[in-house]
Amino acid sequence: MIAEPGTTTVLITDDSLVIRAVVRSHLETAGYNVVEAVDGRAAIEHCQQTPPDVILLDIEMPGLDGYEVLAVLKADPLLTDLPVVFLTTLTDMDNVLRGLRGGAHDYLKKPFEPAELVARVAAAAHVKKLQDQLRLRNSELDLLSRTDVLTGLNNRRHLEWVLAHYHADSLRHHDPLSVLLLDIDHFKRVNDGFGHPAGDVVLTEFASRLRAELREGDVAGRWGGEEFLVVLPRTGSEGAFALAERLRLAIEATPMHADGVAISVTVSGGCALGPVGSVTELVGRADTLLYSAKGAGRNRIAVDSAVPSFAG
Repeated sequence: MIAEPGTTTVLITDDSLVIRAVVRSHLETAGYNVVEAVDGRAAIEHCQQTPPDVILLDIEMPGLDGYEVLAVLKADPLLTDLPVVFLTTLTDMDNVLRGLRGGAHDYLKKPFEPAELVARVAAAAHVKKLQDQLRLRNSELDLLSRTDVLTGLNNRRHLEWVLAHYHADSLRHHDPLSVLLLDIDHFKRVNDGFGHPAGDVVLTEFASRLRAELREGDVAGRWGGEEFLVVLPRTGSEGAFALAERLRLAIEATPMHADGVAISVTVSGGCALGPVGSVTELVGRADTLLYSAKGAGRNRIAVDSAVPSFAG
């Protein structure tokens, strides 16, 4: 298997200039990018600064030997998946097994055939590529599990996690925590009058305008249906109300357009000040205030006048 030129970087770590030169020649001919380290410490520094795709690591070196370098790499969460292929003159199988048990991917005995060198590096590089793809896929799946598909905001599952985190943090540090619960007024009329696709457009545009008003550290998401929740860490009633009013005015000022039809939308909100005894109580308080705003005529924000409790 020949690597595509420029796509895979191999770090050769060996105290022998001759070995490094021979390995470099064979691997560059096969299309690999090659970098060198003269000893274990240099190899570790290089991996920490610019991780390669594969490391060829001599076992017997002055200073840190190959086993010690391997242990450092495996202890680093950012480097633990780096495939290590040992280069060794040792014939004792116990030494080889020691490296494999320590997490080495493979080993290659000196002297070696060029074809075997390239094949073992290719196998290690392939493993690294699969690991990277799996990590990326897991990251994408994690993001999907925390994201509302329609609006692109956080979903309720992630919001609940965020709330629990910031609630505990605010109790610990005696910082205010505000929660803003928002509901698009008469949203059922949008669906009934313009159709569900138009309703989706309204939800998406609302989410976009909400996102535009957030400050660094604020967390917003779709709580359910046409309800949205915003978590405002280290924010008192005044700051929370200011953000909510900016959003309310931004929603009221400009109609939303779906299939060429202008749809006027307003929003009501309830802003609760915490922390209180529990996350459930805090959200419940925001929900009560939201219904108070709706009962007072909608298109308004009701703000908590209570003093936060840091008990617990």
